[in-house]
Amino acid sequence: MAMTNPDFDRDHLWHPYTSITNPLPTYEVSHCQDVYIHLTTGEALIDGMSSWWSVIHGYNHPILNQALIEQSQKMSHVMFGGLTHNPAITLGQKLLAMTQEVFDQIFLADSGSVSVEAALKMALQYQQGIGQHKKTRLGALLGGYHGDTLGAMSVCDPENGMHTLFNEYLPNNHFLPRPTTKPNAPLSEEDKNNLQMFFEAFGDELAAVIVEPLVQGAGGMYFYDKSYLKALKHYCEKYGTLLIFDEIATGFGRAGELFAFIEADVIPDILCLGKALTGGYMTLAATLCSEKVSTGICQSEAGVFMHGPTYMGNPLACAVANASCDLLLESPWQAQIQRIEKQLQEALLPLAASDNVQDARVKGAIGVLEMKEAIDVASFQRQCVADGVWIRPFGKLLYIMPPYIINHEALEKLTDTMRRWT
Repeated sequence: MAMTNPDFDRDHLWHPYTSITNPLPTYEVSHCQDVYIHLTTGEALIDGMSSWWSVIHGYNHPILNQALIEQSQKMSHVMFGGLTHNPAITLGQKLLAMTQEVFDQIFLADSGSVSVEAALKMALQYQQGIGQHKKTRLGALLGGYHGDTLGAMSVCDPENGMHTLFNEYLPNNHFLPRPTTKPNAPLSEEDKNNLQMFFEAFGDELAAVIVEPLVQGAGGMYFYDKSYLKALKHYCEKYGTLLIFDEIATGFGRAGELFAFIEADVIPDILCLGKALTGGYMTLAATLCSEKVSTGICQSEAGVFMHGPTYMGNPLACAVANASCDLLLESPWQAQIQRIEKQLQEALLPLAASDNVQDARVKGAIGVLEMKEAIDVASFQRQCVADGVWIRPFGKLLYIMPPYIINHEALEKLTDTMRRWT
C-alpha cells in the first residue's frame, strides 16, 4: 500500500523540528503491534524509541485497548471545573501510592510541557503566597530540556538548546553548569563550588530550581550522580527555594527505579510526570506537589491556583493511565529493565573505542552513543528502514529507549544498526 497522499503531507503538515520547505522524508504507518511499527509499504520496523519514550508496554495492548473502549462508552470527556469522576480519583490515588505517599496534591494536565508550566507557576505563586515577593526567578541546569511552551523554554538550556532563537523573548532565568559528577562517584569539587556560588549569587531571588534528575533527556542524554541532587536539595532548603523534578522522561521505570527521585533518595517539592503515564495511548501529564506548596499557593492573592486546561483530568486519558499503571506494577518491569540494561551495556559500551564515537553510556532502558560529528538524520533513517528498525537520532546523539517488552533478538537488531553506524 502506497502512502495515501505524500505530496499533501510534505507540503502542508508540520513534523517536529522539521523544515516545511526542505522537509525530512516521512514514512507512513499503517498499524502498530507489540514492538513493531508497520509501514504502508510493507516494512515492519522494531521501535527503538517507544514513540518518544512513552509506549512502554508495546503497541495495541489488549488491556489498554479495553480500558479505552469501556471508558468511551461512559464519557470521553467532561469538564473538570465543578465536576469530577472516578478515573481521575482512582488515578490520583495510584500516583500518590506509586510515589511513596510523599506528595499530597495532583494537577492533571494534558501534556508534559503543560505539567512543567504548572510546576513553574506553582512555585512562583507559592513564593508570592508566603510573602517572598522578591523570589521571581527560576533556576535550571545547562543541558536541560523541559518542553516547548514559553515557560518551559525559559528553563531549557539557553546556549545550546533547541530554543535559542527565542532567548530575547523569554524570562531572564539563572543556569547552573551541567553537573560534572559522573554516576556512582562522589560529588565533585567543581560541582560543590558551582552550587555554592550559584546560590550565594541568586538564592534570594530564586522561586524554584527545576532539573531532570539523574538523566538529562533531549538536552543531551547525559547521566549524573545522585550526590549532586542531595547537595542541590540542601541549598534549596537553605535558601527557601523550591525543588522541582521533571521526571517526564525518567518516570515509570525507564531509568531503573520506578522514579529517579526514589533512586536518588531526594524528595522534591514538585514532581512532573508524563510520557509513559498512559503507556503512549493518550496525552496526559501530572504535576504533584507537597502540602506545603499547595497551602502557600492558597495564601496568595488569588486564593486558588491560576491554571486550568480544557482537557484537565480527561476521563479517557485517566482511564487508560489507570490501566497502564496497573499493567506496569503487575509486570516484572524491574527484571525487564535490568535485562535491557545488561544487553545494552554489552552491545554499546565497547563502541566507545570506535573512531567516530565520543562516548557510550547506558542507564536502565536507555542506551546512548554520542558521536563526534552530527548524524545525517535522513540517511540514517533510510538505513534504519532497510534494517527493519526505527531509531530517531538528534544532533550527535544516537540513542534508543525501547519498549520494556522487547525481546533479546529485537533489541539486538537495534544495537546492530547503531554499531554499523559507528
